Amino acid sequence: MTGQTSLRSGPDWRLVTGVFIVAATTLVVRTMMGRSGLPFFADTDDAMRMVMVRDFLAGQNWYDLTVHRLNTPFGAEIHWSRLIDLPLAVLVLVFTPLLGADTALLAAGTIWPMLLLALLLWLSASLAFRLVGPEGVFPALILPLLSPAITAEFTPGRVDHHGVVIVLTFAMAWASVEAITRPRFAILAGLLTATALAIATESLPAIAAAIIVFGLAFVIDGQRATAMRGFGLAFGLGTVVHLAIFRPPARWFEPACDVISPLYVGVALLVAVLFTLASIVPPLRAPWQRFLLLAIPGATGLLVLASFFPQCLSGPYAALDPWLQANWIAAIVEAKPWLSNFVDTPAYAVAIGLPPLLAVLIVPYRLWRVSESRAQWAVLLVFLVTTALVMLAQVRGARLSIMPAMPAAAWLIVSMRHRYLANRRPGNLAALLGSWLAFSGVVLALAVSGILALLPGQPERAGNGRANTEACLVPSAFADLAAIPPERIMSPIDLGAHLLLYTPHAVVAAPYHRNEQGVLDAFRFLNEPIATARTILADRGVSLVVVCPGMPEMGGIPGKAEDSFVSLFARDALPGWLHDVSLPNSPLRIYSVMP
Repeated sequence: MTGQTSLRSGPDWRLVTGVFIVAATTLVVRTMMGRSGLPFFADTDDAMRMVMVRDFLAGQNWYDLTVHRLNTPFGAEIHWSRLIDLPLAVLVLVFTPLLGADTALLAAGTIWPMLLLALLLWLSASLAFRLVGPEGVFPALILPLLSPAITAEFTPGRVDHHGVVIVLTFAMAWASVEAITRPRFAILAGLLTATALAIATESLPAIAAAIIVFGLAFVIDGQRATAMRGFGLAFGLGTVVHLAIFRPPARWFEPACDVISPLYVGVALLVAVLFTLASIVPPLRAPWQRFLLLAIPGATGLLVLASFFPQCLSGPYAALDPWLQANWIAAIVEAKPWLSNFVDTPAYAVAIGLPPLLAVLIVPYRLWRVSESRAQWAVLLVFLVTTALVMLAQVRGARLSIMPAMPAAAWLIVSMRHRYLANRRPGNLAALLGSWLAFSGVVLALAVSGILALLPGQPERAGNGRANTEACLVPSAFADLAAIPPERIMSPIDLGAHLLLYTPHAVVAAPYHRNEQGVLDAFRFLNEPIATARTILADRGVSLVVVCPGMPEMGGIPGKAEDSFVSLFARDALPGWLHDVSLPNSPLRIYSVMP
C-alpha cells in the first residue's frame, strides 16, 4: 500500500498470467460464439489494415502507403505506419501454410490483440505494484477488463493501431514513473515516446505529458538533469530514425500534420537540444531559474516551428475540404466532446468517463495525505490530467485516459479495504464496494441503463440497424462479387474497405481523410441529382454500384436532391441504366452501370 517495494521485485507473474488467460479465453469465446455469423473485422479500419498487410505481403514497397485500388482509378495514399503491418504480416506468413490464406488472416487477427492485451496487463500490474504495492496488483488487472474503452480495442479482429497506441502511451507513463528512482528508464521513455509519435498523432497529448514530466522534474530538482537529458536525446534521435523508417529520403522534408514529419521531428530535436544544454550548463540553484532556462528558448523554438507550419495549428485535418469537415468529420461520434456523448449515450459516457475523472481527483488527495512516493504519483497525475482533458474534448481520448487511472483506482480500493478490515462496519463495506463499482465500467453502464429504463418518457431505441449493417460486412456477402473479374465500384464510404478486403475490385471511397476526392465523389454520387451521379461514374470508369441498404449513408444528407440516388433508391425508382444484378438472398444491392 505504501509503494515502498523492492526495486528488484515485481508483481506475481502467476497472477498476471492467470488473469490474462481467463480474459483472453473469454474474449476469444465471445467472438467465436456470441458473434457467430457477424463480421470478424467489423470496423472499417481493421478491414483496411488487413488490406494493407495483404498488399505488403504481395510485394508492395515498404515506403509505398498507397492503396492502389482506392479512389479508383487513381489510388490514394493513407497515413498509417508500416510498424503495425509488420507483426501482422509475420503472423499471416506463419499461419498461411498451416491454415490457408483466409484463415491465416483470422488467426493473425486473433493473436495480435491478445499479445497486446498481455503486455498491457503486465504494465498495469507493474505500475500498480510500484505505486501501491502487491495489494494493488489484482484491481489493476481486473478493472481494465471491465472498461468498454479498453476491451473494445483488445478483442479478436481489432487489428488497427489503437491498441498499440494504448500500450505505448501507458508504457510511457510507466517508464516515466520508473525514471524517478532509476534514471536510465528515461531513455526507454524517450524511445517509447518517439515510437508512439511514429505510429499515430493521436498520441500527441501523452507525448506532451512526457515532455512536461521530465522538464518539470528538472525544474523542481536540478539533480534530475541526467534523466531529462536521457529522455530528450532518446526522443529526438528516436524520432529522426522513425522518420527515416516511415519515409524515403526524397520525402523526409515533406510537410504534413497527420503523420510524423519535419514539424514533429523539429519539436523532438528542439526538446533534445534544449534538455541536453540545460543539463550541462553550470547548476542553477533556484527552480524559477531552471524554469526560465527551459521555458524561454522552448517557447521561442515552438513559435519558429509554428511559423513554418501554421496549417498544423488547426489540427491534423486542417487541410481537409471544409465541407467534409462540417458534414463528415464533425458527425463522427468518437470525435465529439464527452458531454455530447453523455447526453446521447449516457451509459457509455459514464462507463468510460467516470474512472479517469475520479482518478484526477483521487491522485491529488493521495499526494496531500501520503508523503511517500509523491514524485512518482505526481508524474502519473500529469499523464492523467492531459489524457482526461483530451477525453473531455473528444470522447475517443478515453481509451488513453483509462489506463493511467488504474493505479489511482487500486490505491483507493486498497485503502478502503484496509479501513474495512480495521473496522467492519456496514459503511466501510459500502465504501469498499463503491470503490470497485466506481471504476468498473461495464457495471456502471448496466447501472445507468437500468436507471434510465425506470425513468418515464424514455424513447425506445431501435436495435436492428447495426445488425443489418453487419450482415453486409461478412465474407459471404461478397462471395458473388469475389468470383468475377476486377471491376471499379461505387459504394457507400463505410463499405469500401470490406470490398477491398474480400474482393479483387477497386472502390471510389473508404473513410480516410487523405482520400478526399474519393469521399467527396461518394457523397456527391449518393446525394446530388442522378445526372451528376452518372457523370461521376463515367469520369471514373465505374461499372458497378454496390450498396448496403442499412448503412446510415443510404439515408442521405440534409438537402439531398429529390432525384438523387438515395432518394430514388428509397422509392425503388432508380433509372434503367442501373441494372439490378443482386442475388435474391444477399444483403448487398448490386447494380451494373449500363451504357
